[in-house]
Amino acid sequence: MTNEITSVSGYKWKEREYNSRDALAIAQKLELPEIIGRILSSRGVIPEQAESFLKPTLREFLPDPFILKDMEKAAKTIAEYIINKNPSIAIFGDYDVDGATSSSLLVRYLRFFDINPIIYIPDRIKEGYGPNTEALLKLKEQGIELVITVDCGTMSFEPLKQAKQAGLDVIVIDHHKGDAVMPEALAIVNPNRFDESGEYGQIAACGVVFLLLVAINKILKEFLKTPDLLEMLDIVALGTVCDVVPLTGINRAFVTQGLKVMSKRSNIGIAALMDNAHLLETPTTYHAGYIIGPRINAGGRVGKSDLGTRLLTTTDALEAKTIAEQLNQFNEERRAIESIVQEEAMQDAAALPESDAVIIVARSNWHSGVIGIVAGRLKEHFHKPVAVIALSDGIGKSSARSVSGIDLGEAVITANHAGILLGGGGHAMAAGFSIAEDKISELREFFNNRLAEKVAKLAGEKTLHIDGIISLNGLNLKLAHLIENAAPFGSGNPSVRLAIHNVKIVRTDIIGDGHVRAIIVDSNSSSHSIKAMAFKSANKPVGQALLNSYGKTLHLAGQAKINLWHGKESVDFFIDDVAQ
Repeated sequence: MTNEITSVSGYKWKEREYNSRDALAIAQKLELPEIIGRILSSRGVIPEQAESFLKPTLREFLPDPFILKDMEKAAKTIAEYIINKNPSIAIFGDYDVDGATSSSLLVRYLRFFDINPIIYIPDRIKEGYGPNTEALLKLKEQGIELVITVDCGTMSFEPLKQAKQAGLDVIVIDHHKGDAVMPEALAIVNPNRFDESGEYGQIAACGVVFLLLVAINKILKEFLKTPDLLEMLDIVALGTVCDVVPLTGINRAFVTQGLKVMSKRSNIGIAALMDNAHLLETPTTYHAGYIIGPRINAGGRVGKSDLGTRLLTTTDALEAKTIAEQLNQFNEERRAIESIVQEEAMQDAAALPESDAVIIVARSNWHSGVIGIVAGRLKEHFHKPVAVIALSDGIGKSSARSVSGIDLGEAVITANHAGILLGGGGHAMAAGFSIAEDKISELREFFNNRLAEKVAKLAGEKTLHIDGIISLNGLNLKLAHLIENAAPFGSGNPSVRLAIHNVKIVRTDIIGDGHVRAIIVDSNSSSHSIKAMAFKSANKPVGQALLNSYGKTLHLAGQAKINLWHGKESVDFFIDDVAQ
């Protein structure tokens, strides 16, 4: 079915490739249905790894932190400050979720030893990304002796040089791609340093910070009582999911175990956000990435940059509630601003030549706090890398998002070396840079020359990957639970998408914000019905196909979800696409 059908949305359904021998071996070894074996095999899991994939533990995946370069120097330096009860430490973090979680991990850890560091989160609009000389020198004037940058600093050459000359020690904890030349710092711990193996390059900054804390604990255990780091895994899980790093290996263990900690609601800041969002069920990667994360991000985007870190570190329930309410309000403002910028950016992008390797759009009235989200939306729509630039006084600040197979971070770093940019960096899937307005056309040409061939190879017909084809009668609670065992889902481990063939629509209606709800039955038997939902689709081809197909037979692609209502479980189906 999937090799022949093109959907109402223009997607060709294609089954994911898998190793049939491995799939069968996994199913037999773990006594699972063969379709689960296929799902795991399609994600690169071999029989020997299947059990640990389904039940990832830190014990198995956590590396020796000292394997990373400069880790020993960084850990020993911070341990000395703790042993000597030296409070002159500042944490300089990024304003996104990975930065907020990374900062809060260090703050909570140091507070365990009665050291209350200064937290410095730069203003996205006024200061931009990463350490700046003025801020670092001001921290020095306040008596700070050691600055630890988290989720930033790898490409901050001039600010770190000035800090060193002023007698300020700086430790960089980061995961963004580094250059062959590194800035002047006491230590640079980054799995994506040019001289690292790259084995742990997929770890988010919060994961690198967690490894740092493990290393410090190893040093301090002979001298002091140390905190239980496992209780901080909810913060690590949140940052890992929101930074959209692959959920494989150690990242998978971080998120699996971290979501368990999150469900305990022991972090009153996260609990306050969950309450504010009316999140009552057990948190998943969806909740972390689409409900909790955006609210923390909203502070840096359209509000106060440090609100996310303050929320994650507070021990005051009233303060947590107040900040959560502020962040929720900022998130609503962000949505409104984002909607306007997205509409304008979409119009500008549609007018560009189809041959452009990277879609570059720029306007002077765009809020720089939402351009990253808009870049992601455009990337999904056009299926190619996108850079959205907010201009002000002849200077542009950009957030860029890439597609799988195109390393945009490397391209941005190379453009910076070529003198096209004022600064920039990032990783494969996301990057940021600043640029003079009159250099934008040169950047477009640079990207075309460097990436056009790769982007062209990835172009072609739109494909929707399917993990398996089943009948409606085969979609039951047992299968849904087995699929859930393959969670957490995210980058590197996509949600399982099934194709259900030959279903009949017996009821449809529009609910909420343009969602289409349907009751579906097997075309050959009406004894088994399931509730299906296509979100925000009423005015789109998928929704129209459902609304106009009463009594007709369709094929559906989507995800099985377990619905718990009044203690009773049932299976729902979230529709991604429809074929007739």
